Amino acid sequence: MMRNGPLSLTFHLLLVVFLLAPLVVVIMVAFTPGMTLEIPLDSFSLRWLEAVFHHPDFVASFWTSLWLALASGTLSVLLAIPAALAIARSSFPGRDAINGLLLSPLLIPHLVLGVAILRLLTVIGETGSFFWLLLSHTVVVSPYALRLILAAISGMDESAEQAAYSLGASRWTVFRRITFPMILPGITGGWLLAFITSFDELTMSIFVTSPSTVTLPVRMYMYASETLDPMMAAVSALMILITGLAMILLDRVYGLDRVLVGER
Repeated sequence: MMRNGPLSLTFHLLLVVFLLAPLVVVIMVAFTPGMTLEIPLDSFSLRWLEAVFHHPDFVASFWTSLWLALASGTLSVLLAIPAALAIARSSFPGRDAINGLLLSPLLIPHLVLGVAILRLLTVIGETGSFFWLLLSHTVVVSPYALRLILAAISGMDESAEQAAYSLGASRWTVFRRITFPMILPGITGGWLLAFITSFDELTMSIFVTSPSTVTLPVRMYMYASETLDPMMAAVSALMILITGLAMILLDRVYGLDRVLVGER
């Protein structure tokens, strides 16, 4: 087995430091006792973390983002399961085209999607309600759920399903008792990845949100355009914590190597 040499290890170490350094700095600034963005050197304070929870706009936006991420993640999985089963198990004209269409939001910039959805809402005379915001997020996050569920279905052994069919089990019974438990890790991983993507989505949400449905990333963007104080660092630190916990859970349930690299 080949081992990485000193030069390769040094390069990877520098790369990791380069990627993590901004996050570490933001988290450290969140504990500053001062009124400006500075790294505390002699004392630490929780005043800005406490201020976040006492800021009504940030609290309301957090709950909006949380419920939106939960709903869009769940809806994307409900749509991705039958789509993945049809694509992986059936052969019909246009299957590859439909698969590419469902995965296309991964390739289209979110800025373009946001402008397109805003134009659609303008044409049909709708405003940025929570319903349309939910549908917009579902479009963006569904490919992540579909990709993981497709991988889970493609990698499963069909012999157990065939044995159940030969014993007279119905399609629903086979799906409920055999197929669903076998692809459950892919479903869970897809839901978690969709949840993370929806919770952190900013670019597209700017075009779709209304004053009553401002998500947390959009609220942070609005707040940063007006003022810049350690509260932004505190909110960012909390988002880093939530995202990190979700990624750890995703790794424990499904495995980040299977999500990012495609290993089975």
